[in-house]
Amino acid sequence: MLIEPNSYLYVYAITRDYGFAPNPFHGFCTLATCKPGIRKAARVDDWVMGVGGSTLGSVKKKCILLMKVTEKISFQSYWDDARFSLKKPLRNGSRVLMLGDNIYHKNEMGEWLQEDSHHSNPDGTPNLGNLHRDTKHSDQVIISRYFLYFGSQAQTVDLESIAYGRIRNYKKTSLSDSAAARRLISAIIRDNRSNINLIVSDPCQFLDSHQRVDQGTGKTV
Repeated sequence: MLIEPNSYLYVYAITRDYGFAPNPFHGFCTLATCKPGIRKAARVDDWVMGVGGSTLGSVKKKCILLMKVTEKISFQSYWDDARFSLKKPLRNGSRVLMLGDNIYHKNEMGEWLQEDSHHSNPDGTPNLGNLHRDTKHSDQVIISRYFLYFGSQAQTVDLESIAYGRIRNYKKTSLSDSAAARRLISAIIRDNRSNINLIVSDPCQFLDSHQRVDQGTGKTV
C-alpha cells in the first residue's frame, strides 16, 4: 500500500482497548467515538496509529492499531449505511456485537440519540457526558479497509524516531516531511504483510466487553 504524498500520520494513546474505539470488526476498522480531534482532522489516505496507553501495562507504547483512512462519513450516514449495520450494538449479543460503535444518529427534531452501548449508562440510558464528548467537536467517522489490528499482541515500534513522548492528545506528522514516519509505517506493513486487513489478536480488554465507560471520570462499570 502506497503512502500518498501530502498525507499525515496521527499517533495517539489508546487508554481502553475493548474493541469499541477503535472497532476492528466486520471487515472495517472504524473510529466512531473518542478522539474527536483526529476524527475531524484526518483525511482519506492519512494514517492513524493507536499505541497502548499507560493503563494497558504490557502493551504500553506498543502498536495496537495501524489503519489507513479509506473513507470518512458522518454519524448519520454511518447509521444509515447497510454496510455498517452489524456495527450497531447489541448488548445481549456476542462480545463483538456488544461492542458495536455505530451508536449515534438523530431524531426528527435533529437531536442526537445514543444507542444502548459501551458509552451508555449501566441501565442502557444515554450517558449525556459521553454523548457530548463524542459529538460536540466532530460528527465524523473514520473508516479503514486497510488496517492491522494487533490488540493484545501489540507490536514494538520506534516511537522515539517521530518524537512521540508525553503527548496529551495526539501527534500529527507530515509523511512528506518525515522519513522516520514513513519508515515506521513501512516497517509494520513489511513485517505483517500476510495479515493486512485482519485482526491479529483479540483486544486487550475483550473479556470485559460487558462493561460501560464514562469518559468524564475514566471509570468503567
